[in-house]
Amino acid sequence: MTDAPLIAIPYFTGNGHTRVLAEAVADGAGGATLIDVEQITEADWQTLRHAHAILFASPTYMGSTAAGFDRFLEDAADRWPDLPWRDKIAGGLTVATYPSGDKLSTLIRLAVYAAQMGMIWVGQAEIGAPVHPDKPGLNAPGSYLGLMATSSRDKTQMVDAHDLETARHFGARIAAATLRWRDG
Repeated sequence: MTDAPLIAIPYFTGNGHTRVLAEAVADGAGGATLIDVEQITEADWQTLRHAHAILFASPTYMGSTAAGFDRFLEDAADRWPDLPWRDKIAGGLTVATYPSGDKLSTLIRLAVYAAQMGMIWVGQAEIGAPVHPDKPGLNAPGSYLGLMATSSRDKTQMVDAHDLETARHFGARIAAATLRWRDG
């Protein structure tokens, strides 16, 4: 099978940063269906059921996922006994105000959630500077569990350009891993 994998990105965005980041991941993946969890429909739940990969996207608020995203996770957990997401590729992305912002705790929460849903977690694999000085800004936080980004001080940009480039790389990795897992 060589057709493109169906990748879904359920996201919550408070001020638009997470959506911008999810769009960059979708671009890198060659396309993905973005699902605003605050407006989720039955058709969206069916998209998630049929997706080959699901990437969870939430801002980090006070060291964890946003409450709006937590509601989605709790609603999805109602489907847990049937494991409809079993063996799907999973990954996570988050954005916060500070370079650390305790974003790792958000990614850990999402990875544990995915594991409980029987999913296969795929993390970040980009090595940028200082290890590779020719890749300044790529995966600047050195995050490997998932994609971390910092909100830009320039609100017309929302997310810094180097984080968006890292997001595109992450999307490409997810698409490749999904094809390998699905067709392997």
